[in-house]
Amino acid sequence: MLDATTRSGGTATASPRAATNEPAATTEPAATTEPAAAVPAAPPVPVVPAAPASAPPARWARVLLSPWARLCLLLALLTAAGVCVLLFEPQRLLAHGWPPQLGGVAAAVVFAAAYGLCTVAFVPRPLLNLAAGALFGSYLGLAAALAGTVLGAGAAFGLGRLLGQDALRRLLRGRLLTAADGQLSRHGFRSMMAARLFPGIPFWAANYCAAVSRMGWTAFLLATALGSIPNTAAYAVAGARASAPTSPAFLLAMASIVVPAVLGTAVAWRKRHHLRRR
Repeated sequence: MLDATTRSGGTATASPRAATNEPAATTEPAATTEPAAAVPAAPPVPVVPAAPASAPPARWARVLLSPWARLCLLLALLTAAGVCVLLFEPQRLLAHGWPPQLGGVAAAVVFAAAYGLCTVAFVPRPLLNLAAGALFGSYLGLAAALAGTVLGAGAAFGLGRLLGQDALRRLLRGRLLTAADGQLSRHGFRSMMAARLFPGIPFWAANYCAAVSRMGWTAFLLATALGSIPNTAAYAVAGARASAPTSPAFLLAMASIVVPAVLGTAVAWRKRHHLRRR
């Protein structure tokens, strides 16, 4: 529409909207943003779990605890024990006696502990039994020798059971070995009693053979304690009476050593065919 004219007769002026027949300026529409092109997602990177820090120690532990590694450790321990026996010569006890600072029951207890360790190291028991009788007399010597016998047998049995059984049982292939293993496993107490009463079987051999078998601890230790009494007593008395070799006590002790050996040989001879057939 036209604006009002001035009263002075001037021409009317139109407002900019009237003078220009153009439509009113409109604001430009906001620029529309085109959707961005989809970027393909990167493939997931596989997560590799880090090796635990304890893997090498666990692997070494499995190797060190394997049956053959434990058997090698047992052989190394027994070799070291045998070398120590050769170096220290425990048979000198018979010539030089026990350390003078010990006496009585205390000396017998220490001797029993040393006795057990010496039997593990393959020192012959007759020598140790003679030393027990010579050092402590018949009664206390017998008690110390029996305590050392059970202690040494238990130590050897434990070492053989822990370090050698798993590996050595795989080597039981021969008929005699299989039969001996079956006899010890099924008749442990009776078999060990016979082995202890028969002086011809080495003490250490009976210990480790029993450890490889499936004999129980109770049967082994009880049979060892009871079966070792006659032989140990005979040697202890012989050691105590060694200064009088013609005395009745010494002669009776020697007879007690010889008679079980003869009887054991006879029993073993009778049972040989039965053992081979098993």
